[in-house]
Amino acid sequence: MDRPPAALPPPLVERVLGRFGFAAAPAAGLDGLRAVYRAWCARVPFDNVRKMVALATPETPALPGGHAADFFDHWLTHGAGGTCWPSSNALCELLQSLGFAARRVAGSMRDVGVANHASVKVRIDAGDWVVDSSMLSNIPVPAHDAIFIADDPVFAIEIEPAGGTHVLWCDFPPNPTYLPCRLLADPVDHDFYLAAYEATRGRSPFNQRLYARRNHPGEMRVLVGNTLHVKTAPRLTSRNLTRLEVVAFLHEDVGLSEEIVARWIQCGGLEASFAPATGPKPPPVSGTPPSQRVG
Repeated sequence: MDRPPAALPPPLVERVLGRFGFAAAPAAGLDGLRAVYRAWCARVPFDNVRKMVALATPETPALPGGHAADFFDHWLTHGAGGTCWPSSNALCELLQSLGFAARRVAGSMRDVGVANHASVKVRIDAGDWVVDSSMLSNIPVPAHDAIFIADDPVFAIEIEPAGGTHVLWCDFPPNPTYLPCRLLADPVDHDFYLAAYEATRGRSPFNQRLYARRNHPGEMRVLVGNTLHVKTAPRLTSRNLTRLEVVAFLHEDVGLSEEIVARWIQCGGLEASFAPATGPKPPPVSGTPPSQRVG
């Protein structure tokens, strides 16, 4: 696979790498991919704060972060990340700018047969590796001919070949079971991502209430509405936060600026996150991940 041309301006790439803690760009091999993706998982949150602000602002012409330069500008300035479509696009273009043979792919979360999730594949030598900006597995996942099961109980991820493609299995709260994600379309282009992102205006689990996730060493923290879930190797704990605690979490744990949190509060995001969840429940998950099968 030919490597795409550099996608981002070099000064922006240097700023991102500096925030990641790199003194120089890593080599475009597997070790470099591991280093960049681990830095992403540790420093770039998965959150819907900017999306909630945009949806509450009728004059917003397009959902935020769909272009990688806009995504990184706001991350560098305000600490904000994004949901799967904008964050996957930004990760893909960053990797392309570093010389990796990265490409956009689309999958079906919960394996419902429609493309509702964005992810990234990177070709290294003759094999593909999945780096997912939503699952934040800390390690690239090999999309090869064999089942792979990560050995980290906190950031659990599995993948298996199935029907000419691959199914990823991820485990993170508040989901009670592993969720499957079948990779459906490979590759897709930026226009596909933008159209899929805009289509989420009508229906998405990230439209009405807060969702914010950050990885920490040995600990995953996920805030859904006003409920904080903390997953460690021994246990999963959950508790409801007060309004002041939600704001403090966004500042201190997620790393969002006072300005963007203030805009989110002003648009009604804080109050909406204390309201009961609305809309249809997600479909049940069928099947189990490879690690839980007998025989």
